[in-house]
Amino acid sequence: MSENAHANWAYADAFIAEDDTLIAARATAKELGCVPIFPGGGTVLSVLAAAVDARHVCEIGSGAGISAVYLLRGMNPEGTLTSIDTRAENQHAALATVNEYGIPAERLRMITGAALEVLPRLADEAYDLVFVDAVKSEYPDYVAHAIRLLRPGGLIVCDNMLWHSRVADPTQRDPDTTGIRETLKILRTDERLVSTLLPAADGLSVSVKRR
Repeated sequence: MSENAHANWAYADAFIAEDDTLIAARATAKELGCVPIFPGGGTVLSVLAAAVDARHVCEIGSGAGISAVYLLRGMNPEGTLTSIDTRAENQHAALATVNEYGIPAERLRMITGAALEVLPRLADEAYDLVFVDAVKSEYPDYVAHAIRLLRPGGLIVCDNMLWHSRVADPTQRDPDTTGIRETLKILRTDERLVSTLLPAADGLSVSVKRR
């Protein structure tokens, strides 16, 4: 990345500054060993949730509540976020972060467990947006479930789709990078979807399920 390009990225990522609560949540996420969405990506989540007036959202990976806050900010005020994570401590941190904003507890539905075990139990075409930010090698399977879960016109948003510049480097062939490349191929070629890849944060893919 050139010096100017990096400056542009940094400027865009910090376009809407995070408050003290989200900054503290990032410190908690670091202690827990989870990597939440960057600020610029988070604001994209808010905009997309608002654009579809999302009432039912599913996120795969809680990121100590940072993505939840961004999603809930954009969602319909009566909307409910279903958050799936394998680690209860991540979810406890997420709930604490959301509580700091006075968001009613009933708007956040926590499910502890492996996503590929939980997702089959969720209802078809019941969600307006599905956000994917968990095990990278499992992204292709998450997306397959997300397509089923979404109503027509709903959105799939996947984080880390540039994966620290590894995806664009053909010499990188680890399972996570390969999983993201496979996911991008699915999103690009599945005729049920209209997709794009944004250079925001660590790369965000956005796909609309055709009506």
